[in-house]
Amino acid sequence: MSKLLSPVQIAGLDLKNRVVMPPMCMYDVQAEDGLPTSFHHAHYGARAIGGVGLIIQEATAVTPEGRLTKNDLGLWNDAQGQALAKMVSELHQLGTKVGVQLCHAGRKAKDATQPLAPTALDYDDQGSFKTPKEMTLADIEEVKAAFVAAAKRAEAAGYDMLQLHGAHGYLINQFLEPMTNHRQDAYGGSLAARFRFLKEVVAEVKAAVSLPIWVRLSVSSYAQEGNSLADYQTIARWLEELGVACLDISTGGVLPLSPNFPIYGGYQANFSAKIKAAVEIPVTAVGLIKSPELAEYLLQNDQADLIEVGRELIAQPNWPAQAAKQLHDHDFSVYNHSYQRGIGQL
Repeated sequence: MSKLLSPVQIAGLDLKNRVVMPPMCMYDVQAEDGLPTSFHHAHYGARAIGGVGLIIQEATAVTPEGRLTKNDLGLWNDAQGQALAKMVSELHQLGTKVGVQLCHAGRKAKDATQPLAPTALDYDDQGSFKTPKEMTLADIEEVKAAFVAAAKRAEAAGYDMLQLHGAHGYLINQFLEPMTNHRQDAYGGSLAARFRFLKEVVAEVKAAVSLPIWVRLSVSSYAQEGNSLADYQTIARWLEELGVACLDISTGGVLPLSPNFPIYGGYQANFSAKIKAAVEIPVTAVGLIKSPELAEYLLQNDQADLIEVGRELIAQPNWPAQAAKQLHDHDFSVYNHSYQRGIGQL
């Protein structure tokens, strides 16, 4: 079998293949209560049937005011945990492992009455986001406690892993970056001080649950004044020392900037490779990876340990079967038997 589609023990999980559905916001909680709907059951269920090894649920808020939008999923109360447990059980029955990305949007909480941030700086000058409140030490303690409480609900719901969203300009990322963190206390200043919030969230969540903890990072802000890649290699090593099981490597989102380099299939894999070179724990690659051949190449050349297929899985829920076809990997028994007749036509 190909490396992409072979079973693997990695990052604290037994996976049937290395295809990961990354967290992608759907903004489909129409009731604004954070509860999953029939859409979420069908959306994730289709990718489980399609043969994905691991599904990481979209950004799931740890507080109501920490939602990206009012239409996000949440894990800030027990009713949400119980509802999500049903979905997790269904996905397990369909043969996939399931994780959840825990998130606080910080200053990018579009519908919050009063967004929170390390420093009271607007995301942009267009007026599309409210000016955030600079977090007090009490606010910091409350948000850390919310991450811990959500992680406990995730474990009780049966998730196989959890991911802390430290990327794309959300709260943890805001603490890490010098452009968004101008604090003069123990949570601002040096790289180590800016890392303190994430360090404490990881340590406190790890003490509260036994699930493998992953962290997603944006390792480039596309701004010269932001953290360097060398800074993020240092952060990656610190996270490894804290017992983080895997690093999910992305870029951007801290400022309203587009990439300052050409965009192509696998355009972020170079960043994954640089982080992978700095740590021993597994690292994922993501970013317009549509081609199974490219995914296999990245794995074979040790640029990543797991491949996250995002937009292509939205377009093609049976992408793993397509990958098997294109990689001449014809052991289709790993996919849902009901689709055998159709797989040969892909």
